[in-house]
Amino acid sequence: MMQLDERDPGIFESLSRELALACDAQGTVVWRDDRAARLLGVKPGQSLRSLASAGSESKVEKLLVQALDEAVDGWELILQRDHKPVTFAFRARPHEGGVALVGSLVPEDYGAALTQVSTTLGELTALHRETARQQYELKLRAEELSRLNKELEESNKGVRSLHAALDEKAESLQRASEIKSRVVANVSHEFRTPLHSILGLSKVLLNPLNGSLAAEQEKQVQFIRSSAESLFELVNDLLDLSKVESGKTMLRHTHFAVSDFMSALRGMTRPLLPPDSQVALNFETPPGGLEMETDEAKLSQVVRNLVSNAVKFTESGSITVSVAPGPHDTVEFTVKDTGIGIAPANHERVFEEFIQVDSPLQRQVKGTGLGLPLARKLTELLGGTLGVKSALGEGSTFSVVLPRVHVEVSEMTGLALRSQNLDPSRAPVLVLEDDRQTLFLYEKYLARSGFQVLPVRTVEDARKMMQRVRPAAMVLDVMLEGETSWNFLAEMKNGEQTRDIPILVVTVTDREQKARALGADEFWLKPVDEVRLQKKLSALARTGPVERVLIIDDDDVHRYLLKQLLKDTPYQLLEAAGGRDGVRLAREKAPHLIFLDFILPDITAFDVLDELKADPRTRDIPIILHTSHQLQESERQRLSRETSAILAKHTLSREVAITRIRDALTKAGLGTRDLRENNPRG
Repeated sequence: MMQLDERDPGIFESLSRELALACDAQGTVVWRDDRAARLLGVKPGQSLRSLASAGSESKVEKLLVQALDEAVDGWELILQRDHKPVTFAFRARPHEGGVALVGSLVPEDYGAALTQVSTTLGELTALHRETARQQYELKLRAEELSRLNKELEESNKGVRSLHAALDEKAESLQRASEIKSRVVANVSHEFRTPLHSILGLSKVLLNPLNGSLAAEQEKQVQFIRSSAESLFELVNDLLDLSKVESGKTMLRHTHFAVSDFMSALRGMTRPLLPPDSQVALNFETPPGGLEMETDEAKLSQVVRNLVSNAVKFTESGSITVSVAPGPHDTVEFTVKDTGIGIAPANHERVFEEFIQVDSPLQRQVKGTGLGLPLARKLTELLGGTLGVKSALGEGSTFSVVLPRVHVEVSEMTGLALRSQNLDPSRAPVLVLEDDRQTLFLYEKYLARSGFQVLPVRTVEDARKMMQRVRPAAMVLDVMLEGETSWNFLAEMKNGEQTRDIPILVVTVTDREQKARALGADEFWLKPVDEVRLQKKLSALARTGPVERVLIIDDDDVHRYLLKQLLKDTPYQLLEAAGGRDGVRLAREKAPHLIFLDFILPDITAFDVLDELKADPRTRDIPIILHTSHQLQESERQRLSRETSAILAKHTLSREVAITRIRDALTKAGLGTRDLRENNPRG
């Protein structure tokens, strides 16, 4: 069994062609990694220009000048290594007044590079098989444990020994899986960089505009390019498969017509057949009006893999691609061929990784053994199933059955609809998170603590939500797909109307210092514990602003009814039975909002408005007029200018009252902190 010890990382270290440097604004090296020291012998304090080969100093200078202001990619420099010129491709970015650079050693011998990549891929394949074997061993050990538990119920010592053995095996499997994941992540760039170089340079060599090659030379370059393309396809399949297995594949749901999907698929798969092929590729017309909402790109990848597989094993006849509605709101895609077929005993084996059923045609066809396993895993990721019906010599029929609407889309739609109607009994929490499954968890966790989740998946959606609702707290993921929310965090904490909203940053990147500097009230790394999240948000929401609402109304019954409507809300209620008492309380307690009755026993509502507007302490307090009086047009026009809203008492509901309060407070932009500073007694 292959094992890795502490010396083995040197294998991957020796395969790396990248080095990293950091220079100040003058081009002096202030930091370099171990590879830079080994490959170039560079030391901190040494000028980057001193490493340049004779005649290339100006290119070093230009790179440094340009990278101080903007990102630079693909900049080739010839540097000295052991007094020999070596070519590097550099990427550079501005960083803390200087420049951060990553260089990739351009291979001198592409044949050797290809061999090196192939060797490493072979080791990775062996490691992958070893992991699968250990998973099978773990399954057998679990079955053995279940049997022994029944036999040794009276022997606690035996049970503990078996549990210890199982834990040790599980830990070993976890270590192997982690090693495999790290290897895949670390070598993906190392695989693709030299392959891109080989493909690109071979294309240049084959271009007649760059000079003609001898017939034998052109044949050799074509072989190089063909081998590189095959290896590139294998690398992509392997990386896609690893992403699916590790759960790192993101779904991008779109709404599309199946007829459009089939038309696009027809155009993509036609080139799979050579011009002299004896196979007909047919696409049946899908039913009209059939639409889906799922990840169109991944569905296309599944069907393309099935068509490609059919092309490989069909020497003559036809390949037919069709689609039809299935039971329980599903859609079934079918790829039927007249090829060599598959024996029933091998129906499941063809979906195993790196497995190819032995046959004369199979030996002639080049393949990775990853196409069908990847197609099945992608299908399962989309919530469907992939099966096959086949017999030797009778062709094969592969069927993909998917939900017409992906389950995540349905759940997300329900979550979005629930957030449209604010529940006055629950404090709203805005959650900016691009991963749908995490959003579902947040709703599940927070609903139990009296919070209502307002889900948004982009910064733009978050800004739109803030125009409609002022949340009691926010949960932000700063690392979103295609963007970050750092600027949104700073915007919220610098805004007069939003700076008091508590914000909890939850993400996968350890950037706590930056989050705190931008104003985050708390920072956590994923995953999030349910109880911890509930307690933290409850504490943050309590420490946030508590708005004071003053009710000025001489009718005891109406004051009581309004207080009942606002019961169990975060508002502190103050009461005044007359206009003069109301003005006095407004000056003393500095409420954030006033409910004002139009008919008062001592002074009119217009008098109250005039006195409040004349006093700097109360001038900016938003006022909601609530009355049962039939207003004249002139009265309504003036009141509309001087109040935030006019509500009829007989139609006032709890939800309307809370919504109008939030709207008025948001529009006024008065934070609790500002009013408290103006009136310490409040």
